[in-house]
Amino acid sequence: MDALTRQLADHAVSLTYDRIPAAILVRARQSLIDSIGCALGGRDCEAARIAGNLATGSAPLHYAGRILGSTARATAGDAAFINTTMIRYLDFNDAWHAGHPSDMLGGLLALAEAADAGGKRLLTALVVAYETVFRLIPPTQMREKGWDQGFNIGIGTVCGLGNLLGLDRDTVAHAIAITAVANVPLRATRAGELSLWKGAATAFSVRNAVYATLLAAGGMTGPDKPFEGRHGLMEQITGRFEIAPLPADGGDWMLPLTRLKYWPVEYNAQAGVWAALRLRDQVQAADIASIDIATYWSAWHEIGSEPAKWNPRTRETADHSLPYIFARALVDGAITVGSFEPDAYLDPALRSLMARIAVREDPAISALFPSRILMRVEAVTTEGQRIRIEITDPRGDSTNPMDDAEIAAKFRALAEPCLGAGRAEAVLAAWGSIEVHDTMSGAMDLLADLRAG
Repeated sequence: MDALTRQLADHAVSLTYDRIPAAILVRARQSLIDSIGCALGGRDCEAARIAGNLATGSAPLHYAGRILGSTARATAGDAAFINTTMIRYLDFNDAWHAGHPSDMLGGLLALAEAADAGGKRLLTALVVAYETVFRLIPPTQMREKGWDQGFNIGIGTVCGLGNLLGLDRDTVAHAIAITAVANVPLRATRAGELSLWKGAATAFSVRNAVYATLLAAGGMTGPDKPFEGRHGLMEQITGRFEIAPLPADGGDWMLPLTRLKYWPVEYNAQAGVWAALRLRDQVQAADIASIDIATYWSAWHEIGSEPAKWNPRTRETADHSLPYIFARALVDGAITVGSFEPDAYLDPALRSLMARIAVREDPAISALFPSRILMRVEAVTTEGQRIRIEITDPRGDSTNPMDDAEIAAKFRALAEPCLGAGRAEAVLAAWGSIEVHDTMSGAMDLLADLRAG
């Protein structure tokens, strides 16, 4: 196996709960609770319904997958796909740079019960997966090269699953290799008018990672040099790269870089919501002649560079449209899950305001990313007054993290419509102390929607 495959596999199998600092475990629990809330909020999404119909009656004898918010089981891959679509649907789950680390939890949660894992093993697997993805995203630059985030998410999922299932290094290495050579997704998923696939693409990568891991556990072998060999990732796409040292090699813990979302929008738009609310305090929308938004390249490219973002026709386009999100927040004074219902994003009255919004990249702001998040807005009123607003590191950023009370409030808002207040509180208590659970069955049962069978 090549050096990077060996390095990642060693990391996957060597980390144990007692080696993880308390502060890292706190952040891991926060991401877990945040993701469970997002999954409950997205439980009835169309992508999960479609996949659920296909998965009906497909539970196997071995490695049955657990579907979040239900008592149902399915194949591990089907459950992983459904779970991840639920976590991902509202675009409210955590983020960092070019990806959503919590997408990987759909796979870990699908298999935690079948693996007879308790809360400590689940948290350890979460940390393994997050630390892997945080090492891969910057040097591979898959997003900048036009490839989708699912590649790195798939590799991170395999490493987390290897730890969760207690696999040996060689088995994990084969699973990494299979996933690496078979899953390099196109960024076309997130271009133009967005479809349901926007929220399902990484779910597909997680599903494939689960399947690759179980194939390897059953004896399937993979290419020995998926990264560094002939026709491998480095030769075909990325060029040579090295990852930052992992904690076992003396590297820093990177999981605290995770950004939780205060608002249910694509992460790069978080600053835009805050800027719109600040502007709203100073001027009425009807009195604005123009709005210029200067931001970093990733934000501009993702949510402010295409004509479709000025005329969103789908939910997925709307939550990836900076003009829409900014205008909606300016008019309504907030962004909620309801801001992405058809009546809201198809509102013809908002199109005039959106047409007055321009979005551009500022190279000086781009140079600060991803260490710093900055957005600068200049509005000109109909009377010629200029209003300048600058938002840096919005709430939820690693330098300005949400606290436990805010995370709990977000969880309740997402979970109570599905579970009711009492059950939601019980879930919050159980998953907030997940380490005390020797098995995951009880905690998973608590998530079951009373409307489900």
